[in-house]
Amino acid sequence: MTTLRLGPGDLAQAAAILRRGGLVAFPTETVYGLGADATDARAVAGVFAAKGRPADNPLIVHLADAAALGEVAEGGSPLAALWPGPLTLVLRRRPRGVCDLATAGLATVAVRVPDHALARALIAAAGCPVAAPSANRSGRPSPTTAAAVLEDLDGAIDAVLDGGPTDVGVESTVVDATEDPPRVLRLGGLPLEALRRLAPDIAVGGDARRSPGTRYRHYAPRAPVVLAPGEAVAGLLAADPRAAALVTDETAARLPAGRGGVARLGPLADAAAHARRLFEALRSLDRGQPSVIVAEILPEAGLDRAVMDRLRRAAQ
Repeated sequence: MTTLRLGPGDLAQAAAILRRGGLVAFPTETVYGLGADATDARAVAGVFAAKGRPADNPLIVHLADAAALGEVAEGGSPLAALWPGPLTLVLRRRPRGVCDLATAGLATVAVRVPDHALARALIAAAGCPVAAPSANRSGRPSPTTAAAVLEDLDGAIDAVLDGGPTDVGVESTVVDATEDPPRVLRLGGLPLEALRRLAPDIAVGGDARRSPGTRYRHYAPRAPVVLAPGEAVAGLLAADPRAAALVTDETAARLPAGRGGVARLGPLADAAAHARRLFEALRSLDRGQPSVIVAEILPEAGLDRAVMDRLRRAAQ
């Protein structure tokens, strides 16, 4: 199979591929997703096959707008006021709203409305809910560019719709809205602080089976990942010339001048930059075939909670 690289002007072609049961990677504000018609079991099975994804790992169903929620789920949540955005809500599934494989056979369905005009236009043009996990081989760092999609899936999918680099850089926050109070199942692109403004009693942790991206090793480069405080990075690199480092600007400034294999996440205080650069930085370092990637431990606040979640999973 030849994977087509399409641009925004090829939207109608990408939508036609989805309608006939094909697979299209497309940009969202978080990462690129690998889309299929969520009502078509054969198409959704193709997503699992292309990614090498375990069949008990549910997918996120993407909608063009919140008005379509009733087609796939029963009930709703006040947190849907945060759509479009990097928030996935786990709700009671509507019978026959999507195929069983998209929900891993669960009585719940994970749903979101992406905050990306091209993504919503594609879903609307396809005329169906679109099941879309991240567009990478299962376990690998999620793709934030079309080139990263092709690095993993070239020849395994029909097309990638190139909308440029993504803005947020980490996947959506997943919230189980079937419980009261709701529970965060996966930290992500919508910080916990933003959720608490609408749901002050929201909890963290719950049934991982209901959420994508929580039960298996994820987000990992081929090289092993080790987490370390910023002040320890220089010593670890000195001990292993083949080690690479993923660090803030402040830590990078303390490393020997000219030391290769160093990727910068941005200033320590800029959590949005850390999230935006994380996955591409891991992929870039991995291309150098380091013996290990030493990743700086970041403060657990705002988007850095999600960044640290991804790094811990990569280091498992």
